[in-house]
Amino acid sequence: MDGVCQTQIVKSFTRSRLVSTSLSHLYEKVSAGERITEEDAITLFRAGDIIHWGKSPALSAGAKNENRATYILNRYINYSNICVLSCQFCAFGARKRDPHAFEMAISEIETATAESVRQGITEVHMVGGLHPTLPAEWYVRLIETLRALDPNLHIKAFTAIEIRHLAERIFKLPIQDTLEILRRAGLNSLTGGGAEIFDPIVRDKICRGKETAEEWKEVHRTWHGMGERSTCTMLFGHIETIEQRVDHLRQLRDLQDETHGFTGFIPFSFVPETTELSHIRAASAVDQLRTLAVSRVYLDNFDHLTGYWIALTLPLAQLSLCYGVDDLHGTLKEEKIFHMAGSKTPQEQTVETLERTIVEAGFEPLQRDSYYRPINGRRTAASASLA
Repeated sequence: MDGVCQTQIVKSFTRSRLVSTSLSHLYEKVSAGERITEEDAITLFRAGDIIHWGKSPALSAGAKNENRATYILNRYINYSNICVLSCQFCAFGARKRDPHAFEMAISEIETATAESVRQGITEVHMVGGLHPTLPAEWYVRLIETLRALDPNLHIKAFTAIEIRHLAERIFKLPIQDTLEILRRAGLNSLTGGGAEIFDPIVRDKICRGKETAEEWKEVHRTWHGMGERSTCTMLFGHIETIEQRVDHLRQLRDLQDETHGFTGFIPFSFVPETTELSHIRAASAVDQLRTLAVSRVYLDNFDHLTGYWIALTLPLAQLSLCYGVDDLHGTLKEEKIFHMAGSKTPQEQTVETLERTIVEAGFEPLQRDSYYRPINGRRTAASASLA
């Protein structure tokens, strides 16, 4: 290994005396492949020297993924931000009368996706608000239209809260029946959004009226029971406590033990600038790296941890490869949710930039599919030229 991660890990070892005895036994526990407890995770979160401990090879991408880091060629489509909810943490949602409300026509979505398919994307990632009036036929036709563009295009769409909204208010069918209709239309996987923090006290303060943790998990449990896969998320760095973060991770780990249906975990920090919670100080770089490191150690039944560069920034996403991250997400294009909240990161990245970022961190870049499986099984010609 070379590059930025090697430098940081060497510094970690040269400062090994700073690692307390309380963390040493956890390091040994993780190295031996033992599962850590909630109390262990809280200890890691609260330890002043977790940053140095977190740079160890046990947390690097190489620990599970042979020194490789992945990315995906994908495009984001936010089909509408019109929403019946008014979550305090969200600057994306709007009422129909609001000046920033928007709703894309299916033909617009088809044109945008077709353009990206010609450019080589393998996945379209699509989420929106809880629209009160779009009929069931609109959603079915949308998925069928995108499926007709390319039979190999992976359609990853809808959060658990969108699925519940569609089932209960639009399709007026049980969740599994609604999912089956969408799957027959061409839906391949669900997105992980809407999880926020599972604790009910937190949810009541930042997203009152949104589904409960159990309702979010029920959708994913049902989808997994149908033999399908999804991702999961955590929105941190707002009003939650460390204990509430760890409880969120515990519930995800328990569900993964039960269904084995999650392909990867994508934690991201709250962007407060233009939301009702703008008085909250954004999570520091240290806190973000600490959260990634603890997530990697605690979620031992997850094979993949994504560093979401939209929230992290690309330089911090590069450094996150030293903290257990093995995936930098994708090329995206036109991401709106974080940017409407005030994110200053770009709305898309090129393949060349993502590969250079990975190579400069000392890892081998691999293009992946939506299930985190390498495409071609080796680094691309472009990445080889950067090495």
